[in-house]
Amino acid sequence: MENHNTSTFKAYRHHFAKAFGPLFEPGDSTTRVWPDMEFGWRVVLGSVIGFLGAALGSIGGVGGGGIFVPMLTLIIGFDPKTSTAISKCMIMGAAGSTVYYNLRLRHPTMDLPIIDYDLALLFQPMLMLGISIGVAFNVMFPDWMVTVLLIILFLGTSTKALFKGIETWKKESLMKKEATKMLASSANLEGAEQEYSLIPGGPGPNMQLKSSMDDEVPIKDNIFWKELMVLMFVWVAFLAVQIVKTYATTCSVEYWILNVLQVPIALSVTIYEAASLIQGRRTIASRGKQNICWKGLQLFLYCCFGVLAGIVGGLLGLGGGFILGPLFLEMGVPPQVASATSTFAMTFSSSMSVIQYYLLDRFPVPYASYFVFLATVAAFTGQHIVRKLIVLLGRASLIIFILALTIFVSAISLGGVGIANMVEKLDRKEHMGFENLCYRT
Repeated sequence: MENHNTSTFKAYRHHFAKAFGPLFEPGDSTTRVWPDMEFGWRVVLGSVIGFLGAALGSIGGVGGGGIFVPMLTLIIGFDPKTSTAISKCMIMGAAGSTVYYNLRLRHPTMDLPIIDYDLALLFQPMLMLGISIGVAFNVMFPDWMVTVLLIILFLGTSTKALFKGIETWKKESLMKKEATKMLASSANLEGAEQEYSLIPGGPGPNMQLKSSMDDEVPIKDNIFWKELMVLMFVWVAFLAVQIVKTYATTCSVEYWILNVLQVPIALSVTIYEAASLIQGRRTIASRGKQNICWKGLQLFLYCCFGVLAGIVGGLLGLGGGFILGPLFLEMGVPPQVASATSTFAMTFSSSMSVIQYYLLDRFPVPYASYFVFLATVAAFTGQHIVRKLIVLLGRASLIIFILALTIFVSAISLGGVGIANMVEKLDRKEHMGFENLCYRT
């Protein structure tokens, strides 16, 4: 009887291994597909979708990678991992264009830049550290695992962003009613032309209200040079490590030492900024609330989300804003500032991952250059249009709804593509397991 049970167990184990073994076995499942660059319906349709994705992604501060990757895979015809790399190039172009546009703008209710540099100092190093991890995971992780993680993450964040948008819309409606009453009661008073805040929480006692949301200032007035130099130092340090790493043998002692060097570079800046926030020497002023008592555990969890955003960005070819955008909103940052700061941080991280993918020869330069130009123009156009709509309608919650929509569409499109590819590979009995990072050169 015991022998019969043992043989039955072995038979079940054999069938299980035969069915699911390919999902976990290491190997090489990458077949690089780079179609020729020629004008046709694929390029035209892909350009239209890419333009819309870059415009929506720049508005929400998420980059648009969830739209770029399916477009590049299904329409243009690239393999999934090349699509991930080109998507990162497009995110870099869109983010750079958006940052240039935002550098002329001020905070919607305070006399501050629309980009929160303290928020960037806290998250940008962690985001870049996560990007390096994510790029390595992109090489190793099987497509089915990426698909599962993506669907879970995106559906959760899009739902959270949608509820935040509804909450903000209701607050804005109340504020508009209050503003109407205030203007009616003070119509006969001089100087009663002060614009009312239309962001979550309203103006606090320490806010300095501005006379117009449509004011633009010279770029130099919106740059905090000290903070920018620190951010540039982190970027250059990471870049130097990546360049030197190309001369080291993959998985050698030197290779791992160089990888580990990225940790103290990122932690030194983030820990200093976190300590300054805890001690009150610095503050995230864009929230409009002074003297906030930050807790160490609270900032630690935020930084973990920053690393997670980078890992997701490097792994999936996204911008990291799919996590940072909703996170900034939860921290009480106005939608305009959350979008601008998220995009600002993504400019550093996306450019770094583009360099990493270029050193790995993961994308064709002509195709990437074309789509970078397309995304740059689209992002600038999208920012201009939505800014006019916010001023016209008085609804900053539009940014949150666009953020939620972009994440949800990305979940459906990327998830659908991933599931379809997984089914096809199972039918063809192709390798679907983990790949060996050390196999890569």
